[in-house]
Amino acid sequence: MLDVRLLRQDPEAIAATLQRRGYAFDVQAFNALEERRRRVQVDMESLQNERNRVSKSIGQAKSRGEDVSPLMASVAGLGEKLEQAKGSFAAMQVELDALLLTLPNLPDARVPEGRDENANVELRRIGTVQAFNFEPRDHVDLGARSALDFEAASKISGARYVVLKGLTARLHRAIAQFMLDTHTEAHGYQEVWVPYIVNADSLRGTGQLPKMKEDLFAVGTTEESYLIPTAEVPVTNLYRDRILAAEELPIRHVCHSPCFRSEAGSYGKDTRGMIRQHQFDKVELVQIVHPSKSWDALDEIVVNAETILKKLELPFRSMALCAGDLGFASARTIDLEVWLPGQGKYREISSISNFLDFQARRMQARYRNPETNKPDLVHTLNGSALAVGRTLVAVLENYQDGEGAIAVPDVLRPYMGGVTRIELASH
Repeated sequence: MLDVRLLRQDPEAIAATLQRRGYAFDVQAFNALEERRRRVQVDMESLQNERNRVSKSIGQAKSRGEDVSPLMASVAGLGEKLEQAKGSFAAMQVELDALLLTLPNLPDARVPEGRDENANVELRRIGTVQAFNFEPRDHVDLGARSALDFEAASKISGARYVVLKGLTARLHRAIAQFMLDTHTEAHGYQEVWVPYIVNADSLRGTGQLPKMKEDLFAVGTTEESYLIPTAEVPVTNLYRDRILAAEELPIRHVCHSPCFRSEAGSYGKDTRGMIRQHQFDKVELVQIVHPSKSWDALDEIVVNAETILKKLELPFRSMALCAGDLGFASARTIDLEVWLPGQGKYREISSISNFLDFQARRMQARYRNPETNKPDLVHTLNGSALAVGRTLVAVLENYQDGEGAIAVPDVLRPYMGGVTRIELASH
């Protein structure tokens, strides 16, 4: 959520910044709402002051033994008007809060200009794209039914699901375990395990509601509840309505979880294979940091995610997302895209974002500033490190041998019981 004080100070400047994202902020409507709010607030404060004045007069009149009946009638009438004014002010505040919940975060000045993913800027490439002496196949053809069974998944659940079998299922598990071990043992993250169902307050806190409701899977409980679209939601909300001690920062968490997304806005996109599914696993990194440290934290998470790809010896590139391609809550996002020889292109495998105080303001996640002894908002960040299914896809396609087998990357062999080669056709 944006700081309403910024909007009040210079709504035109905020509108111009949001326009970079392609978001049209109605300054005229906001100013009209603010004018009505201010009028109601002035009326409310005037009535409060008048009631206080009359109440004081009643006390003075009583001390002099005077008849206070007229004054009592007056203060009763003021009380009714004051309650009406308070109700009007509360309604105005609800309207203002509803507006604020629809406004995306302001893109950082370093975010490239552009309307969509075609304007994202490549920062660097790491690793060498392998030159195969055969035509590389994509993961669907490589694992057809024997290892990746999309037909069985469609029968039991529908489109955009998969059943993994045998050593391929174990490889999927090994990838997740390798990521968790690396982040906890080498990068200093604390592992957490969280619920996979969250309430609406949690999704509002991290910015999925109300904007992205259509992309969520609601569950039939007595409360408004949803399957998590990412572990970011429950992990970040651990600090909702909390005031942390300054010395507790930074907080670093890693969490492996399934993720559930309806992909409502992606009709017809990536319908083949495991790239875009309704259910997938992800290892998520979340940091809660001092405001002065959040840009350093963004760089750190990028390095942490890149380390996984380097250890797996997968070629990838780093991309700065343009303003029009930023997620709703993000101020700046760096995507990592892994090379998929079966598709002959780089595809996103990690998205790493700094939200500044946008999520923290929604969640009221704060720390006690030792300089003022008052609560200030923390900054929040997260990133995939990595999407497990897409990493599996990248391993299958980059480590294929042209004869229906996959070499197991060196770093994963201890998690595979020493298995060095997977014969997909033999599953």
